[in-house]
Order: sequence, then structure tokens, then C-alpha cells
Amino acid sequence: MTMRTRTLGTTGPQVSALGLGCMGMSGMYGDADRAESIATLHAALEASVTLLDTGDFYGMGHNELLISEALRTAPAALRENALTSVKFGAQRGPDGDWYGFDGRPAAVKTFAAYSLQRLGVDHIDIYRPARLDPDVPIEETVGAIAELVEKGYVRHIGLSEVGAETIRRAAATAPIADLQIEYALISRGPEREILPTLRELGVAVTAYGVLSRGLISGHVTPGQEYAATDFRAHSPRFQGENLQHNLNLVESLRKIAEQKGVSVAQIAIAWVLSRGEDIVPLIGARTRERLGEALGALDVALDAADLAAIEAAVPAGAAAGERYAPAQMAMLDSER
Repeated sequence: MTMRTRTLGTTGPQVSALGLGCMGMSGMYGDADRAESIATLHAALEASVTLLDTGDFYGMGHNELLISEALRTAPAALRENALTSVKFGAQRGPDGDWYGFDGRPAAVKTFAAYSLQRLGVDHIDIYRPARLDPDVPIEETVGAIAELVEKGYVRHIGLSEVGAETIRRAAATAPIADLQIEYALISRGPEREILPTLRELGVAVTAYGVLSRGLISGHVTPGQEYAATDFRAHSPRFQGENLQHNLNLVESLRKIAEQKGVSVAQIAIAWVLSRGEDIVPLIGARTRERLGEALGALDVALDAADLAAIEAAVPAGAAAGERYAPAQMAMLDSER
């Protein structure tokens, strides 16, 4: 595996072609092993993965503290290459309940102050609202981040899960490096309007959910049970007939992967990599084993015949079930 690099838009930084999404290390998919999480972060840095993606609400600060520990204990050269991408604004209670999103300028600056402290850094490389606050114009939220950029606390501005109109308004306010959005073989909604808008404006994509929470990783089995605290226990795509339908798609994909001598996860990640040099997949590996498998996607070359076969096996819109439960879908400006 040789790490390649991609640039986040016309104004953003150069990053590794694959980033590491760290959410799963803080309990969103059930219990995680802290020592293994730190070891996985170190292994990612050693493999020249430079982009570490987190949110201040992942484990209510746990994830940022975890990254801080990993950076503090990594060799200095690797630590200096790491870039932090942080989402903010989600409101959660002590029991983990979700209450909405706060994009007020004063809140933006407060969230940033706490993240800087937890991460143990003097700046955040890319800072983004996790979701659009319906009560605050995006211009005000982005304007507050722009003030943090001016003062050196933030280097670049990102967005997350917003639609084309909001992207245009944000980009008219300040330079936007990237949009973070779910994009995978079975989550292709951004192709309709969002991707063309981003490319017109010179904004990149950091794609999360490239394995659809593991659904198209090749490692999920029918009847698999998840803890109540695991996102997948409530995800429509993992329920009943939806799950069986989606796993049938995975088996069609597995046949193509086996013909190429690679894993299902690798071909699914390679497909996202093939969608453009302006797209950086975030791999949500929680262990060194899964990280190694995901990094192997960088060596998977897909020609026109491969891409046609993949499209035939998993056509756009083929998935059963929405990507979030109804209450969370309602929070997505990108789905309006």
C-alpha cells in the first residue's frame, strides 16, 4: 500500500487519500477497546493517514480526548503530520439523548474553545457544524468560524450534511474546503444535486459511511444482534427484511470482489475512491485489522468493466431502508 494524497477543494489542505473516521472508538457502535483504539490511531498515522475526523459530541468529548492521547504518545514527526477535522453543534444529554443543533456564533466559539482544550492543540485544521441549525442562518454560523480562522484557532471551514442551497450561501460567506456527507454504493443521493454544486464551487467531499456502518463490509450476517446503544440497532437498513435485501446486494458485490482477489470492503471503498480526486473516503476502522483491510483498497484498481459490474450488482437506489431513523432524517438539510 502506498498512500496517495488529495486536496480538499481549491482552498483546503492536502490530506491522505483515505481519512480515519474516529466516531466508532467512542461507543457509537457498542463498546470499544481504548488500548486498541490508540493502537489503531498510531497505525493509521504510521501508514501516512493524516486526516483524523471527530466530533465534540462523540462520547461527549471522549473521542477528542482519545485522539489527544494518541497524538501525545505518537512520534513527533507523525503527530505533526496529523490534521484534525472536528464537527460541533450537536446537543446531547447525559443519557445520550439528542436535542438538536446549536449554530449560534457565541456557541460556535465556545465549542471551539473546549475542543482545542480536549484535543491539546493550538488550532483545529477543519471545523464544521455537524448539522444545520434551522434557527440560525448558515451565514452567521460560517461567519463565526471565519472569525476563528482570522484569529488562528481554525485553519479551514467545512460543512456537513447540507444541501445545495445552503452550500452556496455558505460559500458566499467564506471559503469552504469540503462537505462531509454520507456517500457509498448504497448511499448515492449526493450525486443528484449536491456533487455538481460542490464541483462548480471548488468544494471537496469527505465521504463518511463508505461501508454503510459496516453493512457492505462483508462482515455482517443475518440475525446479527446489536446493543441498544449501537447505532445499527435503530438503523432502518439493519432491520428485518431490509437487512436481508441489503445483504443480498452484498453477496452480489462479493462475487465481483472474489474475482479480483480482494475483500468486499476493499472493493466498496475503492468504488468511492474512483468517483473523483475531489472525494476523500473516511474509513471508520476501530481495530488495526480493519484498518489494514481498508488501506488495502488503495491498491485496488477498477477499470471500466469492473465499474460496470459493480453498478449492475448494486444499482443506485437499490438499498432498502433510509440511512437514518425518521427523527434523524428530519435533521438533514441534505435530504430536503
